[in-house]
Order: sequence, then C-alpha cells, then structure tokens
Amino acid sequence: MATLEARVPPLTSASEPPSLFDGTTRLYISYSCPFAQRVWITRNYKELQDKIKLVPIDLQNRPAWYKEKVYHENKVPALEHNGKVVGESLDLIKYVDENFDGPSVIPSDPAKKEFGEQLISHVDTFTRELYTSLKGDAIQQSSPTFDYLENALGKFDDGPFLLGQFSWVDIAYVPFVERFQAVFSELFKHDITEGRPKLAAWIEELNKIGAYTQTRADPKELVDIFKKRFLAQQ
Repeated sequence: MATLEARVPPLTSASEPPSLFDGTTRLYISYSCPFAQRVWITRNYKELQDKIKLVPIDLQNRPAWYKEKVYHENKVPALEHNGKVVGESLDLIKYVDENFDGPSVIPSDPAKKEFGEQLISHVDTFTRELYTSLKGDAIQQSSPTFDYLENALGKFDDGPFLLGQFSWVDIAYVPFVERFQAVFSELFKHDITEGRPKLAAWIEELNKIGAYTQTRADPKELVDIFKKRFLAQQ
C-alpha cells in the first residue's frame, strides 16, 4: 500500500530555504504543475516517500533563493540529489527510475520500449494541440488528439495502459489528460471519453493507482487556473 502523505503548505517568498545540499534528496514541485506531477507520480510509484522529500513551491509567489541557490531555471520540477540539481520532467522520470530502488517504470521488452519512445516523442505535440484547441472550437479541434491516445491504447493487450502495463508513458500523459478532462467537462459540458472506450478504461484504471491519485489536483482548482490563464480572453 502506498503511503498517504499530508500535503504541507507550499514555500513562498517569505519562507526560509531548507538546509540545501545537506545530503537530503529533495523534489521541488508545485501541487498544480502537470510537469512536476510526472516526477511526483514516479517517486510515489517507486515508494520513495522516505528517500525523496517533497518540497512544494508557490509558483505565484516563489522564493528568491529557489532561483539563486537551487535551480537557476526557476521552474519545477527540480531534483536535488548527490550535491547537484536535475531538471526537466521527462529526464527526471528516467533519472529517478535509474538512480533509486523500486519497481521500474520503463519496460525492458524491446517492442514496448520502442513504442514507448515513440509515444514520449509525441507528448509535447499532444499537449500543445490540447492547449491550442482552447483558442477555437475546443471539442472539434481536440478530437484527433484524444483519438491518437485511443488508438495508441490498442497496441498492447496485456493490460489497459499505453504499454499494456503501467509505465512512464502513462505518467507522461496523465497529468494533461486529467486537466483537460476536468476543463472539458466543466466548461464545455463534454466528456472526452465519449466514443473512446479504451481512454475511459485507461482513466478508470489509473484512478486505482494510489501513486497517481495522491498527486491529483482539485478539479475546481484546475478549472480556475485554466479560466484565468488560458480562457481569459474569451
């Protein structure tokens, strides 16, 4: 059973820094950031709650020391480990998988590995298409994007996930599907799983994985963020 963690308040511009580079491994995240969520899920799935300390940052009011002393890019996620800081969410999934114990999220099967790399190389296009759809007829414009996922889910039949079994590919995609499912449901009264049974089953199965559900944001909060950030002009 995955450990259930209490969410500590995010650090702000008024917060003191932790004692940096003291040997503690820290994952800097924002509770509402989909990129940080990827690494957070990976950490949980590998049951590294005791090995990797979660440090949430308030991105709207971030501490100056974060950019100066931790991660010059001033973004999340960032991992402080062995005296250095590593960034970029997809790189970090791999880094955590390779450098820490626990079940691997990257399959060894060559066919799954190859298809996984293909899906990973498409994930930025996938997310860009979804955000772009909000500027036009969102339901119509996003339809081929969700169809891409539906079709990809048919490739392996040994489980309901993108590579059959749960893997880093699901971790890469789900934070964005979670957000757009909430936004489409709330703002456009549209169910993205309609006519997409594999996508519906995928989401249903993901919601049984504690490593993921513990990282989910409040859908109302997500919708509010989208309203302010992406739909303010409409």
